[in-house]
Amino acid sequence: MDEGYDRITAAKLGAGEVALPIIASTATTLAAFLPLAFWPGLFGEFMKYLPLTLITVLSSSLFVALVINPGLTAALMKVEEAPLNKRKLTIRSLLAIVIGVSVAYGAGKMAFGNLFIYGGGFALIYAYFVVPATKWFQGTALPSLENGFKKTLAYALSGKKPVFFFSGTVVLLIFSGVLLGAFPPKTLFFPENMPNQAMVYIQMPIGTDIEETNAVTLELEKEVMAIVQSYAYTDDNGESQNYMVESVIAQVGEGTSDPNAGPSMAQTPNKAKITVQFHKFADRIDLEGNRVNSADVLNKIRETLSDYPGVVVSVDKDSNGPPTGPPVNIEISGDNYFELVETADEIRAFIDAKRIAGIEELKLDVETGKPEMPIEVDRVKARALGLSSAQIGDAMRTALFGKEVSRFKDGEDDYPINIRMSNAYRYNVEDLMNQKITFRDQASGRIKQVPISAVAKAKKTSTFSSVKRKNLKRVISIQSNVLEGANPTETVDAIKTAMANYTLPSGMSVDFTGEQEEQAKELSFLSGALLMAVFLIFLILVSQFNSASTPFIILVTVVFSLIGVLLGLVIFRMEFVIMMTMIGIISLAGIVVNNAIVLIDFIKQLSARKRVELGLDEKTLLPVPELVDTIVEAGRTRLRPVLLTAITTILGLIPLATGMNINFYTLFSENNPHIFFGGDNVVFWGPMSWTVIFGLTFATFLTLVIVPVMYYLFERIQRTMARWFA
Repeated sequence: MDEGYDRITAAKLGAGEVALPIIASTATTLAAFLPLAFWPGLFGEFMKYLPLTLITVLSSSLFVALVINPGLTAALMKVEEAPLNKRKLTIRSLLAIVIGVSVAYGAGKMAFGNLFIYGGGFALIYAYFVVPATKWFQGTALPSLENGFKKTLAYALSGKKPVFFFSGTVVLLIFSGVLLGAFPPKTLFFPENMPNQAMVYIQMPIGTDIEETNAVTLELEKEVMAIVQSYAYTDDNGESQNYMVESVIAQVGEGTSDPNAGPSMAQTPNKAKITVQFHKFADRIDLEGNRVNSADVLNKIRETLSDYPGVVVSVDKDSNGPPTGPPVNIEISGDNYFELVETADEIRAFIDAKRIAGIEELKLDVETGKPEMPIEVDRVKARALGLSSAQIGDAMRTALFGKEVSRFKDGEDDYPINIRMSNAYRYNVEDLMNQKITFRDQASGRIKQVPISAVAKAKKTSTFSSVKRKNLKRVISIQSNVLEGANPTETVDAIKTAMANYTLPSGMSVDFTGEQEEQAKELSFLSGALLMAVFLIFLILVSQFNSASTPFIILVTVVFSLIGVLLGLVIFRMEFVIMMTMIGIISLAGIVVNNAIVLIDFIKQLSARKRVELGLDEKTLLPVPELVDTIVEAGRTRLRPVLLTAITTILGLIPLATGMNINFYTLFSENNPHIFFGGDNVVFWGPMSWTVIFGLTFATFLTLVIVPVMYYLFERIQRTMARWFA
């Protein structure tokens, strides 16, 4: 339209000019996320909604870009907007504000009145600030930036400077890698959320009566409540409130096992759990207006309950994501279970003696003090009396657990009728052993009654709580949580270093599993997904440009964009979260290539037009001066969309990266937007967002300067090779 075309023709020409690069850029972004859609395992079930959502949205956006937007442009676009009538807009805005004040403060309809007040205020801001700022940006800032960039690009393409620019970028990539190695960030498998719950797991010696477990739990609950009460206050109505804790629930017996220890079907009268539920992040504010970290409460509970004789107490927080097993999980495998228990206990004592920071409490997943009453049958006596071991076992099972002897039918319902000893006899060993087994002797045909004590003896011993196997080998695990604020990877690395020279008995092996095993597995998949994404992007680019050099240039920018990611992690000392940071890098691969595609495609279009002007055929290379002019002009023309695309993407990610929260309802109803930063969302999405922001910021410079430089170098290489093989 700037060149004199009418709106419909301009929409057709504009859409046609960018159709192929837009399709290719969208396809490359889809290719980056496509491998993630086939994410296997439990983590795949948890995370695959992200790539599926992005693939769906991007596919829809391609239709909007190629069909809807040109249609709207042809119908509505103007080269210059109609001049704004500030006088009329000001009168209407002031009138809206007066009406809003009357409704909000006169009629008491605050929310409805504020709609008029804010609407009028925003209209005035638009008229007296946004419109002038937009005109200045479009009419002064961008043209000046384009002219300055044109000079910069011409300077970068002159003489031997392209070689220096490209070499400097390679050196910067190497330097950023070395810097990351010298100042490595903390590595996390999954984002560490601020606790929303504190779970106190209580474990008494196995075999403890549930009443005794309940008594100990009540004592521990009092300790927890004393900590909780320190965050209480009295409100204006004289009622007690707590700005930190919402509820405290104690549970004894069933359903109280630590989920990190793995599933178990055994009854747990010796276990209990106390759950402290914190208020949501936005409400954790003390009386002085300071935000309180729930991790501080968790640490207080952990310190207070750490020394309780005869009770194993572990304090954990709610997990953010799929279960991964304990952060510290050392598996000792072998054949002899008694030696395994002994070795595992020695390893636990060895690690405890090293005083490694971050370990909460090491414990074995197998207990050795489980009470057991084996009944040893004298098979000679039993055979002589005509009894079998199966009959004795069936009698004991019936006495203890019961046997279904009939069913009672009531209408459509059936009820089983079970028979067993009453509690007075069932819990008495003598009564159990003295019960008589009635049977018919097969030899004589006579009915006999033989007491169990005549052919068997009961003993009281202890045994293992369970025997676990993995890959047909018996396994015992040493497990522990890590303290709040400690890094699981660093803690496990410290344990590995301490055990480097530990001598194991013959036939035994040690593996670090749990969260670390899952971490290695998912990192392997994500690395493979990144390589697959790059390969798919390369195929798409080759099909678009019908050459290998141009896709190589574009993919090199993906590698160079890692400079921004690495420097960002080092400079701002951010954690490398394997799940989210790797997803950010994969996303970056799809985003970075888009601007490079649009720029190189336009360079090729201008080169084709230049050949037509000079009367050259398609295979003839442009002279170097014309080539430089073409690259510079293409860079200047595409500066605006490249910059605006990068800026809008970065600004769109800022709220996600910072966890910015605004309550628009209370903004209108109370004139208080309750703005705050942080929360669980930023913990989860922050690492991915910052990865894209760091990488895209540096990649924009790459697209605007280094991509033209690399294109120019490849063109010069082609000329050199053409002279060699002429």
